[in-house]
Amino acid sequence: MKSQGSSSDKNCKVSFRKKLLIIDSDLGVEDVERLKFLCIGLVPNKKLEKSSSASDVFEHLLAEDLLSEGDSFFLAELLYIIGQKKLLQYLNYTEEKVEQLLPIQGKVSLFRNLLYELSQGIDSEDLKNMIFLLNDSLPKTEMTSLSFLALLEKQDKIDEDNLTCLEDLCKMVVPKLLRNIEKYKREKAAQIATPPVDKEAESLYQGEEELVSQTDIKTFLEALPQEESQQDKHARSNGNRATDGAPSLVSRGLQGASANTLNSETSTKWAPTYRMDRNHRGLCVIVNNHSFISLRDRRGTHKDAEILKGVFQWLGFTVHIYNNVTKGEMEEVLQKEKCNPAHADGDCFVFCILTHGEDGAVYSSDEALIPIREIMSHFTALQCPGLAEKPKLFFIQACQGEKIQLSKSIEADALNPEQAPTSLQDSIPVEADFLLGLATVPGYVSFRHVEEGSWYIQSLCNHLKVLVPRREDILSILTAVNDDVSRRVDKQGTKKQMPQPAFTLRKKLVFPVPLDALSL
Repeated sequence: MKSQGSSSDKNCKVSFRKKLLIIDSDLGVEDVERLKFLCIGLVPNKKLEKSSSASDVFEHLLAEDLLSEGDSFFLAELLYIIGQKKLLQYLNYTEEKVEQLLPIQGKVSLFRNLLYELSQGIDSEDLKNMIFLLNDSLPKTEMTSLSFLALLEKQDKIDEDNLTCLEDLCKMVVPKLLRNIEKYKREKAAQIATPPVDKEAESLYQGEEELVSQTDIKTFLEALPQEESQQDKHARSNGNRATDGAPSLVSRGLQGASANTLNSETSTKWAPTYRMDRNHRGLCVIVNNHSFISLRDRRGTHKDAEILKGVFQWLGFTVHIYNNVTKGEMEEVLQKEKCNPAHADGDCFVFCILTHGEDGAVYSSDEALIPIREIMSHFTALQCPGLAEKPKLFFIQACQGEKIQLSKSIEADALNPEQAPTSLQDSIPVEADFLLGLATVPGYVSFRHVEEGSWYIQSLCNHLKVLVPRREDILSILTAVNDDVSRRVDKQGTKKQMPQPAFTLRKKLVFPVPLDALSL
């Protein structure tokens, strides 16, 4: 019986794919472009760019769980929007049924629908005039109205909360389309007003860039912090939160470098602490990449750089900030900071990287992929004797893939999602005294508010401000950051983020309380 059932399921899948093939045969080149445009934000851009037929798009929808034999509504929605309503019959839908379900099950956003509607109202002459108005900032390539709007979006000239550029173009070239924009604003305002959401949920996020082996969703869910037990509360009140505050999470996230992992034996009251009484606290290097050749600008990153600078200066560090660093410039920065004589008299070293990334690597502003291990290896005891036996902290705000935690995959800043993920062991030097703080677990995106900065860096700095005066050690602070960030959600309330630290620290790291602690 089992083999018959399996055979039946296989036949059903073949039958469903036959229907998709029929739909593909009835769609032209322009229809394929429209499908790809409507899927932006739901299917990674790299995959869409490689799609040359409707069947290619369908394959990606199947892979992203946006389409299946049992649920073909999203494809029905796409066909309805592009005007191929006669093809709905192959999915067992009617035009009326799709219209009825759109308010409930529709996946194409108001903003994406608006851009599509506008594209249909921009003829070849209108497009020529719009390109003329923006000529200096556009590449010299043939464009359709859809590719033109997609480019404006990619260049961050427009987004769901900023339509000024689009309004100006329409006002000059196609004034009648301003009605579509005004309608969109009304519908968006109504959507935001009902139901009310908190400030964080109203924000604009951009899947971000930022090292360990890729973890299965089930394992990740098991690692999320649960309601705090009485034992956990008691341990935290005794200053041992790093030990007991989130055991299942930390035991997974912090193994992986060869020396210590966070457990009840390595984070106790009697554990030795790193020396923090030399002439100065140390150097803090911040690499802040905002602009790239083809990747999105990282709007809001200046907020992260500012708060990092303020907090680490408050902690006594000398801060060096490098903006929009190319690969060549990164090598110069690493050589300069590695050989800095100030290390000899410092207690600690901090290196922060704010950029786009992939599994185990980060992007320079000229889009060269640099392994994180390569960056950290410049500061081993052999390469940098002045930092021997001193704690070296690295904080990385960059995606480690394209997946969205607790949701389906969307486009992010990782350009090679098919590439095998780097393990955490391969990303951190095996020698002692290193700590690597990652904005997200491997394979996943991290979030950055385009005005207020990233979830991870903002949480890290805020917890340093609050917990350093309480004499909490760095691992306790990072555990609190894990808990804070893991509880945040995007504006739809479905997408989450889980930071991940790893370390080879041999002692507890407790920053001295700054004299002006209460004024920060």
